[in-house]
Amino acid sequence: MMKRKVLVIEDEEDLVELIGFHMTREGFEVVGAYTGEEGLRLAREMAPDLIILDLMLPGMDGLEVCRLIKQDTEKISQIPIIMLTAKSEQTDIIAGLDRGADDYLCKPFSPRVFLAHVRAVLRRPPSVQEQATGIVKIKNFFIDPNRYQVTVDGDPVELTLTEFRLLHLLAQRPGWVFTRYQIVDAIRGVEYSVTERSVDVHIVSLRKKLGAASEWIETVRGVGYRFKE
Repeated sequence: MMKRKVLVIEDEEDLVELIGFHMTREGFEVVGAYTGEEGLRLAREMAPDLIILDLMLPGMDGLEVCRLIKQDTEKISQIPIIMLTAKSEQTDIIAGLDRGADDYLCKPFSPRVFLAHVRAVLRRPPSVQEQATGIVKIKNFFIDPNRYQVTVDGDPVELTLTEFRLLHLLAQRPGWVFTRYQIVDAIRGVEYSVTERSVDVHIVSLRKKLGAASEWIETVRGVGYRFKE
């Protein structure tokens, strides 16, 4: 089984080693970066599954790194980020979350609490806001949420907004099984009424419109749906 990759962007070497020690024991592959510029470069090169990002960094600070990562819609905007910092002022927390951070943890922290935050973030399905920025290219699929456009083998597929959000949610994490409840929670909007039962209806309609490409959407009996790996 392939290890999940974690990038730790933190200027304190001892803390990088400590985080690396505990995360390696949990089965993660950990890479450290000690400046914002180095962290941004490594994020684009290795496309990790998670980024641990310090707020106070030499040169480019963590807020700017977070902003640039979330703006890079072609490669890394969908990567979850946990802000790690000694600052605990409410304004700092808000600033980090406003720039796209998924969670926030203040130093000092216990390893158990830190790992609990990591597991929680990695379990979390992509939000609608993440869907609104991340272009997905898989095999013959191209999904562009900026234009609400789906093409299969270059041919456009006309979908409703809910069908589009559903397809995009699944395609962002191939192999990841989403329960009906998670799907409802991720794609519903204030103007849409999406229930667990209606998810099945939307799946039927989506498969019909995708034609032969519908084989990419798999049913996991008793659980929910996933996009084929």
